[in-house]
Amino acid sequence: MSKFSLDVLNRCVFPLLKSDDPDVVLGAEFGEDVALTRVGGDILASHVDPIVGAVQGIGWLAVHVACNDIATCGAPPRWILPLVLVPDKEDETLVKNIMTEIARAAKEINVTVIGGHTGYSANLDRPLVAVTALGTLGGRKPILTRGAQVGDLILVTKGIGLEGTGILASDFGNTARSLGLTESDIDRARALMNNVSVIPEALLLAQHGATSMHDVTRGGLLETLLEIAELSGVGLQVDYESVPIPEIVDRFASAFNFDPLKMISSGTLALTISAEHIEEAQQQLDEKQIPYAVIGKAVPGKGVQLIKENQVIHYVDIRPEEDELARMWQEYSPD
Repeated sequence: MSKFSLDVLNRCVFPLLKSDDPDVVLGAEFGEDVALTRVGGDILASHVDPIVGAVQGIGWLAVHVACNDIATCGAPPRWILPLVLVPDKEDETLVKNIMTEIARAAKEINVTVIGGHTGYSANLDRPLVAVTALGTLGGRKPILTRGAQVGDLILVTKGIGLEGTGILASDFGNTARSLGLTESDIDRARALMNNVSVIPEALLLAQHGATSMHDVTRGGLLETLLEIAELSGVGLQVDYESVPIPEIVDRFASAFNFDPLKMISSGTLALTISAEHIEEAQQQLDEKQIPYAVIGKAVPGKGVQLIKENQVIHYVDIRPEEDELARMWQEYSPD
């Protein structure tokens, strides 16, 4: 699964979703993954995200992915509504497994299931789970994708390619073996899924100088940075050698022939932060033992300038329709 192109979204989606409701603080906008609405004396952050690019652990993953987006605006996620669709009415065991995963993830991050929908559709060949997540800002200042400023530093947590590599190990294990990856490689890659939550670092950095934040989902780190650059009206200069690519991700990338910069990576938080706050942010991350890397800075201009092997590759076009995991589903057969 992938997104429509930005051209299609601008023609067919966003023009139809304008609101004159005074309580809509932030409505449907490309690159902003939350809606913000005024409710009473507080601001409600909401987000919905579907998962169809995974089968193993899909319910657990869907909860974490949706709640990540709430946290990246600085609001602790609090409530969720899952939509679960399976291919056949006889898939009761599958439904129970998915709901068990949803309950486990909700307990892990202390959110409450307040409703949802469960059903089946014969047009599906694998389950689809979408989770709507909600949380309140409680007086906190929202951190948005559009907040980067010239001079800010670019920081990413944990590493890139995490989720996509974990899904390949879980759902394409036989293919991985045929491509020369070992059982140890597959186990290590599956373990990456334990790191898909960005809630701890997002809530922490929202209070310690982050100017923009975005979790790294479809399109990978490159697409994430392009969206931050476009919405913020800045250029982002990135040193490729500083980008943290875990060794096991690099092994899978070589075997499956994907670009880690373009691979979905829930668990990676990309953010910009003012230079005056970087030391306190690093101290906070060190205290919480959250790995991170400073990979570049915001500069005048537009797009992403990737410095690699003494060359500058300039990316400008936003292509949300391009996604390496979606390509893997097209090229390889799942287990």
